[in-house]
Amino acid sequence: MPRTQIEDRFQRFVLDLPDADIDGPTTSEQATLKRLELLSTRFDMRSLPRLPSVLPQLLRTLKSEDAAGGQLAKLVGRDPLMVGEVMRVTSSVYYRSAQPITSLQQAVVLLGQDGLRQVLTQHVMKPILQANAGALGHAAGVRLWDHAERCAHACAWLGKNSGCDSFEAYLAGIICRTGTGAVVRLLDQLIADVSVPLSPGFLDSCARLAGRLSLQAAQHWELPARVIEAMADGQDPASPPTTALGKALSAADLLAMAQLLAEHDRVAADLDLSQGDGDPFAPALLTRCQQDLRRHFTQAKTTG
Repeated sequence: MPRTQIEDRFQRFVLDLPDADIDGPTTSEQATLKRLELLSTRFDMRSLPRLPSVLPQLLRTLKSEDAAGGQLAKLVGRDPLMVGEVMRVTSSVYYRSAQPITSLQQAVVLLGQDGLRQVLTQHVMKPILQANAGALGHAAGVRLWDHAERCAHACAWLGKNSGCDSFEAYLAGIICRTGTGAVVRLLDQLIADVSVPLSPGFLDSCARLAGRLSLQAAQHWELPARVIEAMADGQDPASPPTTALGKALSAADLLAMAQLLAEHDRVAADLDLSQGDGDPFAPALLTRCQQDLRRHFTQAKTTG
């Protein structure tokens, strides 16, 4: 199945839209796209949920293998919401220890650096991706977060096999479709009847606009340079990514879309994506990553 077809099915799944047998964009869709472009130029990045002010310092500290638990706990302790999330996660069945957790430092040590990175990333990004409202956005936020989790998992997996920093790869996967939520909110202002079929060409234009907004959000939040570079690397669909992280992100995005669609019976569960045109990864590596996604998330869905 071509990537364009998977992307179209994913867009319709996120927006809860019917299939369409028109190519488009139609005349009315072209007018909507012009208004959408105009609204997007006025979109205030400051309207996005804030990043904790301590996050950049935490990310820098977490890049050091020698970061002490006390030092990390002190930084986390400066943001009450982060404290609550760390304590909540470490109190879960997965992390439950023989002795009760009585301090933030204990919780941070129990999580470890990788666990803390993921908790912080999810704490920051989940509210942003789920902050959608209105007719089109009713289910979009949940579905975007589901994709983000799978994309981050796959990007970290592929990045590890191509020399990327594992946390930067995970972060890139989490944030790569942040702009889609903004486009959902803008579309909700422009489209009165969501039951009218939207053409693949229209949705493709919306996806490209969402990609630009995702990049602007990453720049606004001053995320790591390689994450921003990877997102910029994938802006032109006619030009394959050239950076190691950009290649991992592009492949992970596709695998995550297919995985989520398969979980909801929108594509075949055994869809083979290892033979994509111009894919920089060996087919065997993509197959293993796809199998890892199925094992991790299908099992989580079954037991959740």
